[in-house]
Amino acid sequence: MSAPILKQAVAQAETVTPYREPLVAFASAGDHLFTQIETIIGPHHLHPGEMLPEAKTVVAFFIPFGEEVVKANRNEREKVARVWSIAYVETNRLISEICERVKQVLEAQGIKAVAERPTHNFNEKDLTAGWSHKSVAIVAGLGTFGVNRMLITPAGCAGRFGSMVISAEIPPTPRPGREFCRYYSEGQCLYCVNNCPTGALKVDGLDKQTCYRRLLEVAGQFTDLGLCDVCSKCALGPCATGPA
Repeated sequence: MSAPILKQAVAQAETVTPYREPLVAFASAGDHLFTQIETIIGPHHLHPGEMLPEAKTVVAFFIPFGEEVVKANRNEREKVARVWSIAYVETNRLISEICERVKQVLEAQGIKAVAERPTHNFNEKDLTAGWSHKSVAIVAGLGTFGVNRMLITPAGCAGRFGSMVISAEIPPTPRPGREFCRYYSEGQCLYCVNNCPTGALKVDGLDKQTCYRRLLEVAGQFTDLGLCDVCSKCALGPCATGPA
């Protein structure tokens, strides 16, 4: 999978959601950080080799929302903007379509590939997931985690992540040499904490259950869009469209 394939897929996407230029990065399936993920997150998180026995490379990509989508959700204050909710649903669908398309192309070349769906792949009781797109994306060098528990990339954190495990070997992407979160790099900002509508987000942690209840409340407001459990008020600060 190359950046041109991803960019073409996003450029040709039949969505009402506008996007900025997508990012793609690669990690060796044998990177020691994948073992650390299992230790930090828990044994429930799969190693690339458990996703695909022939795993050689993990491909991670980020599709950033257009700035107008970010501004719309930022301006709504307490409510979640409808355009943001639409972007969430449409982009999840787009990521699934991209992964399926890439899988078909690779398989035609004798390369095996697997992909986990973009979201709703978690246990609704304890909110644990067997595969974290953001966590594997950090191994691939797409960005750094912020106080908002989002992965901040060079294109920000307002968007959606996808990933694949493939049997072809691709050189790893270098990891960032600095923190992209303004609070971690400068001790300033905390837009995300100050604008969390439930108070679930703190500097030193996130109350996942409180956050999830908020997401389900929003989902109830947009039932015509499908399952739309989204809020993302913590992704609208200075890091929304790029690191400070």
